[in-house]
Amino acid sequence: MSLSAQADVSEFRLSMLINDKRYRSYTFQFLALMVLICLMAFLGWNLMQNLAAAGLNISYSFLGEPAGYDINQRLIEYNSQSTHWRASVVGVLNTLLVAFLGCLMATIFGVFAGILRLSNNWIVAKIMAVYVEIFRNVPVLIWILIINAVFLAALPQPRAFRGENPEATMLFDAFAFTGRGIYMPKPVLYDGGWIVIVAFILSLIAVLFYRRYARKTLFDHGVILPVLWPSLAILFVPTLAMFFLLGNPIGLEYPALKGFNFKGGIWARGSLLSLWFALSIYTGAFIAENVRAGIQAVSKGQSEAAASLGLRPGRIMNLVILPQALRVIIPPLISNYLNLSKNSSLAIAVGYMDVTGTLGGITLNQTGRAIETVLLLMAFYLIISLGISAIMNVYNHSIKLKGR
Repeated sequence: MSLSAQADVSEFRLSMLINDKRYRSYTFQFLALMVLICLMAFLGWNLMQNLAAAGLNISYSFLGEPAGYDINQRLIEYNSQSTHWRASVVGVLNTLLVAFLGCLMATIFGVFAGILRLSNNWIVAKIMAVYVEIFRNVPVLIWILIINAVFLAALPQPRAFRGENPEATMLFDAFAFTGRGIYMPKPVLYDGGWIVIVAFILSLIAVLFYRRYARKTLFDHGVILPVLWPSLAILFVPTLAMFFLLGNPIGLEYPALKGFNFKGGIWARGSLLSLWFALSIYTGAFIAENVRAGIQAVSKGQSEAAASLGLRPGRIMNLVILPQALRVIIPPLISNYLNLSKNSSLAIAVGYMDVTGTLGGITLNQTGRAIETVLLLMAFYLIISLGISAIMNVYNHSIKLKGR
């Protein structure tokens, strides 16, 4: 050990934990952590004491018991004799489905509305402003109920498709839009079907690499490579070639009216659609403001300089403005995604069985295990929130300004 290090060690005193600014912050953080641990330990001890006095205990054995109820919307096999655990998994998948679809569509709505709010066309800009103000200032639950009521009132019931009603006809003899939901063809995999799917995924990855290569070529050499048609060719040509070479290994199961309802195909319930659209349009209004603020944060000289080089307005927005605006847009966008995912817990208002309706609703009422179910719900929403934050923070880190 060096003489200076020995001198530092020999001169250390306990009073330095408070008086020395090198150690003061660590001291306060440690004390705060100890207080938090003691508080949580006290609350846990108090909970266990109260449960013991009431003759109760914390147990998750109920998850292995038969659920005894049906779930109308499910992505995996489930029946009333399945366990509470499987019912919870069905609810989790339903929540993830509406959260993923909602985030995707809300981003599309928000980006378009945010850009159009800055349009030079007065009418377009004002229409987008009205959209943003109306949807941002009305509670999302009301929009869920309104859109669900519109679906029920505007679309015909399945029995109407039996008659000569011109308003109740299937689109391309494959899609049926009804008050109960939308019926659409279901892909059916035969031998070799997975090979076609793998080919499509690899083609999609190849498209991403090509677009990155085209962007790098533009920035490094100033050469503009075509993007649209090569991307479409890379995406579809290998997949279609594999599809026909393997003898059409993927088919379609079309919905057909049998009795008073449609059978076969994929059924997207009206409750799922209304919840999806309501969350998307509501959150899209907030994202639109983030996009508008991000674009306005970019210096006007950037667009003027790009225009002086002869770039078209579309390329200026895609290549100059948006890449810089993303650094302002992404941080609040993370909060919008988190809010949408948590707002999906309002699904029970329209009868969509998400994890709050299954685990936090019927399972809780049947078993009486309020503490256990609530703890599981808290853990799920915590995990999904931390997961979204982690993914978006990685993306946010990738687009930040890099120092030379």
